[in-house]
Amino acid sequence: MGYRLLGQSGLRVSELFLGAMGFGAERDGAVPMPVARDILDAYLDGGGNVVDTAVNYSGGESERVLGELLTGRRDRVVLATKYTASRDRTDPNGYGNHRKNLRLSLETSLRRLRTDHIDLYWVHVWDRHTPVEETMRALDDAVRTGKVLYVGISDAPAWVVSRANTLAEWRGWTPFVGLQVPYNLLERDIERELLPMAQAYGMTVATWSPLAHGLLAGRSDPPTARARAAVEAVREVAAELDATPAQVALAWTRSGSRNVHPIFGASSVRQVAENLGAVALTLPAEAVRRLATAVGFTAGFPTDFIAECEETEWLVGPNADRLDPR
Repeated sequence: MGYRLLGQSGLRVSELFLGAMGFGAERDGAVPMPVARDILDAYLDGGGNVVDTAVNYSGGESERVLGELLTGRRDRVVLATKYTASRDRTDPNGYGNHRKNLRLSLETSLRRLRTDHIDLYWVHVWDRHTPVEETMRALDDAVRTGKVLYVGISDAPAWVVSRANTLAEWRGWTPFVGLQVPYNLLERDIERELLPMAQAYGMTVATWSPLAHGLLAGRSDPPTARARAAVEAVREVAAELDATPAQVALAWTRSGSRNVHPIFGASSVRQVAENLGAVALTLPAEAVRRLATAVGFTAGFPTDFIAECEETEWLVGPNADRLDPR
């Protein structure tokens, strides 16, 4: 397992992140404590160091389980959690990205995780009703108290993230170093604006659902012709490279940008070992192209329009081919 810097920071984070959304003690369908312990051990033994959860995962049980499992080894882990989702369904201020919910959510997470600080604190979802200035200042306050070290944002439009980081730059606040978004062969929307924006800001991109909820790993039957085409392409490449479909799907998400760090979940140690094997898999350029074209995708306007214009003499004149854009 290799390591890269988290955004524009000096923090070292592993190439793959472990998602603990399924950890949940005795809750129905959740990964029970003994299995969660084995999964975490296997991930850490394999060189991984980022564990990701949220205040609402498994009704709060994910954080409680992690808090117990990390006892005695907390400092060797880059611990990430999120806030926004409801802490209390009876309280109108029990959700959102405003200062009150941030403070109470953070204290809740610290207590459950049995720690005095969060390494990476994510805004879980953009809250359209809270001014982004309020969110960024409240996050900066949390960093200044030492209860949070770095901040990131998940599931938000590119313009919101860009505005937030510009405000942070102008006002001397803590900027977002990471972006968390869905990304896989069947969900490539981030290639339109979110991924280019993150690359321009030097942000780490933590991608969830890299296996399309297990579909690309062959754990369920494809529900549509489009999904079947993607699954079949992954299987073909896996057979050619003596790899598993899960490894190929994970390797593809990493093939286009060094900023991308897939977050994978697991329900067994076998799945952890399989997924970690993806970091050693380098897909040939032809395989990357074949996977990318297995299902239709266009970036749309304005990306496609701009690219087309850049190839026309009408826009760039006769000397475009003499430019070295580096």
